[in-house]
Amino acid sequence: MEYSELYVKRIRKLCRDRGIAINKLANMSDVKQSTLDNIVRGLTKNPRVKTLHKIALAFNMTLAEFLDFEELNEYSFEDDVDE
Repeated sequence: MEYSELYVKRIRKLCRDRGIAINKLANMSDVKQSTLDNIVRGLTKNPRVKTLHKIALAFNMTLAEFLDFEELNEYSFEDDVDE
């Protein structure tokens, strides 16, 4: 799994667990719908920290809590191929 896919998986899981649609998350986080769509569809591979922070706050989490999940913690950059 690509590094960028981990954020997408995390956002989708949190939305699913909390019953929040992606468009509602955009409103809650004050992130543009198009920006969030690009992240979720994998078009934006490296979202800004500020954007991830806004998304985290919408989930009532700190950025650290948002980024603290097993797949990300266990990710190996040695397997990552820079483009």
